[in-house]
Amino acid sequence: MTLGIGGSSREAALAGLHRMNDGVAPIGLDEYRARIARAQALLREQGLAALYLHAGTSLRYFSGLVWRSSERLVGALLPAEGELEYLAPAFEEGTVRGYQVVPGAIHTWHEHESPYELVLQRLTAHGVAADARLGLCESTPFFTVDGLRQLAPQLQLVNAKAVTAGCRMRKSASEIALMQCAHDMTLAVHKAVASMLYEGISAAEVEDFIDEAHRRVGASGSYFCIVLFGPDSAFPHGVKTPKALQRGDMVLIDTGCLVHGYMSDITRSYVFGEPTARQREIWNVEKAAQAAAFAAARPGVPCEAVDAAARQYLEAQGLGPGYALPGLPHRTGHGIGLDIHEWPYLVGGDRTPLAAGMCFSNEPMICVPGEFGIRHEDHFYMTEQGPRWFTQPAHSIDDPFGIAA
Repeated sequence: MTLGIGGSSREAALAGLHRMNDGVAPIGLDEYRARIARAQALLREQGLAALYLHAGTSLRYFSGLVWRSSERLVGALLPAEGELEYLAPAFEEGTVRGYQVVPGAIHTWHEHESPYELVLQRLTAHGVAADARLGLCESTPFFTVDGLRQLAPQLQLVNAKAVTAGCRMRKSASEIALMQCAHDMTLAVHKAVASMLYEGISAAEVEDFIDEAHRRVGASGSYFCIVLFGPDSAFPHGVKTPKALQRGDMVLIDTGCLVHGYMSDITRSYVFGEPTARQREIWNVEKAAQAAAFAAARPGVPCEAVDAAARQYLEAQGLGPGYALPGLPHRTGHGIGLDIHEWPYLVGGDRTPLAAGMCFSNEPMICVPGEFGIRHEDHFYMTEQGPRWFTQPAHSIDDPFGIAA
């Protein structure tokens, strides 16, 4: 039996967990103000008069306001010169004020009024010309873009990715600390769930355990969870009707949680029982491909070179080529932070140079249709000297969590 897999009970596995995020501080007001200053510098550099931040993670990143997007406009307007201000329905003003981190005026609209007219009024108040360039965060819904366009056809609506991604893709020490805590928590959950697996357990039962385990370590539950056994594990994001666990199955579990909004995202693959020669071979190839990608991640190297390094190794082992199966059907990695997938990406065509503060998944999954899939997914962050792991990769197929190491 693979070391650390099975043999414990649900109760014992949960009892071995403890809160891990006590005393972990959220992002502070000074850092939000520094983010705003950086964004305003980029607005001026890009020739944008202002930035509209719709409810979602970019609004949270620059203001600290946590608000989910809906059909009602809630957001913030950041002029290239001046103070951040908020836009919200009048009946939500008190709630928005209660959630504010960065102080600022709240401008409101009633249900029978146009929120897009309010946006235009605030732009005029800031001296923004009718034909100026307004940057919109990428999560701005089409109905908002359309509403603005119909009222102000001369206003140039521009994707503000150069500003939002220009700030968000390089994490501060505080952000990296929050992500480190989240990853530590999820790795502890992975070890716990592996220990309580038994033949016949359903994917749903495992997902339920993982959610409770994340609560035990201090999260509000799992942010997401994928549990796959046997041939199902060859489908990167799951199947409609997952099978129950049988001896000899490859197990693939991909899950994560949040710490003050920042993500973890770890996948572990191992065998329930004794690995076959085929499982052992592909498991080790996957581990080596992940290592090849990590070794290629050097400051100044384009993101796509990391993806290329993993694919070149896999192709040398007879897998692929490209996205062909058996092989790697998706990019090698994605950026991560307040969103589970954010810029830049470790994929062909992304020539963004790697720089200190960038954070990525490293997951060159191998899918063998009809047999199994193996994904080793750990995350790393870039420093001036090179990449650093948030979590150490799986140790070996016989001892994936390094219990005997």
